Amino acid sequence: MPEQHIPQFKHEILEADMERLAAEVQRHRELPENKALTEHELVKKSIQSISPAQLAENAKQASGPLPAYATSAPAESKLEIEHLIDVAFHDGLDKANAEAAKSSPFVMDAFHDALAAKLYPELQKRGLLK
Repeated sequence: MPEQHIPQFKHEILEADMERLAAEVQRHRELPENKALTEHELVKKSIQSISPAQLAENAKQASGPLPAYATSAPAESKLEIEHLIDVAFHDGLDKANAEAAKSSPFVMDAFHDALAAKLYPELQKRGLLK
């Protein structure tokens, strides 16, 4: 499996979001209904709880920049997902989630899956996840 590129987290907004996300992951980890969730699923659920929209909870593993199920999506959807990821890294989770809330449920879910896949290794590296 090729090594995934993990973005450098140097933006102040994203650093603050990473701390907030880590706290949210810990909060979700302590809930009894989340005991069976994987760490990746906890990250996705935490991103969703920061989001203003109520989303489906079915997390799917992502392989690469987009979740595997999104690779056959229309080009416009793929571009929108990639744009939302870029917004998250440059303008923060709040702005990206607000934009995602205006998208289709498919784009919103794929965005959260892709972002969770990108943030999960960084949270692990920082010792915030197992």
